Amino acid sequence: MEFRRFQAIVWKWLWLVILGTAVVTLTTYWISVTSTPIYRASATLLVEAGLPEPKDEAAALLTIDRVARTYIQLISSPDLMEEVISGLGLDFSPTALASKISGSPVPSTQLFQIQIEDSNPLRAREIANRVAESFVKRNTRMRQSRFDAAKAELDEQIGNVEKEIERVQGAINSLGDPKDPKNLALPDFVRAEQGRLQASLSKNQIIYSTLLQSAHDLRLSTARYANNVSISTRAEVPPSPIKPRVFFNTVLAALLGFLASLGLAFFLEFLDDTIKSVEDISQFLGLASLGAIFRITGKKIEDKLVTRLHARSPITEAYRGLRTSLQFTSVDRPLRSLLVTSASPMEGKSTTVANLGIVMAQGGKSIVIVDSDLRRPIMHRFFQLPNTQGLTTLLVEDNPIIDGILQATEIDNLRVLTSGPLPPNPAELLGSQRMKEVLEELKRKADIVLFDSPPTLAVTDASVLAGQVDGTMLVVDAGNTRRGAAQRAKEQLVKVGANLIGSALNKLSSRGGAGYYYYYYYYYSEDGERRGRRSRRKALGRLRVAGASLAALVLLGGGFTLWSPLSTNLLLKNAVEVIKHLLTRP
Repeated sequence: MEFRRFQAIVWKWLWLVILGTAVVTLTTYWISVTSTPIYRASATLLVEAGLPEPKDEAAALLTIDRVARTYIQLISSPDLMEEVISGLGLDFSPTALASKISGSPVPSTQLFQIQIEDSNPLRAREIANRVAESFVKRNTRMRQSRFDAAKAELDEQIGNVEKEIERVQGAINSLGDPKDPKNLALPDFVRAEQGRLQASLSKNQIIYSTLLQSAHDLRLSTARYANNVSISTRAEVPPSPIKPRVFFNTVLAALLGFLASLGLAFFLEFLDDTIKSVEDISQFLGLASLGAIFRITGKKIEDKLVTRLHARSPITEAYRGLRTSLQFTSVDRPLRSLLVTSASPMEGKSTTVANLGIVMAQGGKSIVIVDSDLRRPIMHRFFQLPNTQGLTTLLVEDNPIIDGILQATEIDNLRVLTSGPLPPNPAELLGSQRMKEVLEELKRKADIVLFDSPPTLAVTDASVLAGQVDGTMLVVDAGNTRRGAAQRAKEQLVKVGANLIGSALNKLSSRGGAGYYYYYYYYYSEDGERRGRRSRRKALGRLRVAGASLAALVLLGGGFTLWSPLSTNLLLKNAVEVIKHLLTRP
């Protein structure tokens, strides 16, 4: 898409972009301001002797992620949530409380943060500290239970060895001490039994000593590793809410609203199948563009004759350009009669005929405008002429005097043949042999005869006349005439053998890209300088309103973000001053 086309689309839909951005921004701002503020309290845990050192960075990240997920699951377990709710007397369900909890490891440390979000800052602190305390106690009990099983088994083994030592010692004592002189005469088998028992006693004593050492080591391990998690930093009362982030939300909404509105504008432009530019006429109709005429303002019908009221306006220049284009199209074949029609009603064909006739007459040509719209005639209203006699008079009466029916206007060289009384059969009259005779007679009395006809698709009148005149011009309403309708009108005219010389783009908006060039020259003309300044003042006024709105949003958003009544009041006063300055500056 060319930049000029892009600029024209943006300028056309600027109101939608501004409106959409403003609606999204103000809605987001209102929701952010009226939302309940949420506070975050954080308690920090110290995890000692946690995990082995990972081999690489990827493994480290995976390990940290697993630890974080594991701790979050343990902290938000239903049992622990029930314990916290019971301890603080909260009116929450375990699931609701768990949804308020989040946690994350502090990078490159053995610290783990427990974060609680709540609308009450004091309650957020109490919950964070109670969750941390309960988790530490639960972790201690869990790890202690692992050591208790090993300790119980070891104590059982020590008891069994002690009993065995006592048994062996008793047996030895019952046989007597072999070193006692009284027992030197004992039999050899008794002395052998005493030796065996003594060896068993020594073995059991060694086992007993080993078990005692293991028990000692277990006690040390229990004291050291039973609790590897402790509270490093207790939660404090959060001084300010973390959300809603009024300023951030407002700015982000403004950006997203602008992009969404801009996208919607281009989407609507894509769906719009109307003809909007001279390029569309060439692309979709395959016709030469004879001229582009701006939309004429004014409520009265006399205001439509801009070529008579404003000789140096850009619209008048556009009609002069249309006159020149028609002259070039008829170099080889003189254009003595021209039919001006459109695909549908209200596309400006009658206005085009009236103004084109004026600029042609001002160029020194003898012009006759014929109102051949025998259903809704309007030419007599344009030029303030009576319509008691006209074209129908020439077609139905015997030997009428055409000079007596042609009516002069205030414009030199321009006469008008009004429609006359409306007949019941317009198409039959226009296709009659008498109509051909009237046309030839009009050509003898004027250099160019311009016909204003009904819309091509509405009735067959234009198709009937198109085959009789030297050329036909199709008027297209920029932004309203649909491509399909214009194409059908062209096909219908071609079928009846019309010499379709081109098309005129009517009611072109001055905001479009093509309109800039006309207004460029108009600004530097003596008659248009005043209007140019007025248009620029209006544009600056719109920009000031937009700038004032944006400044107000930014200042208000900043004030509510600080969440201070004093700061907010100060920024509100500044916003009012900025708006006054932007709207009242010369």
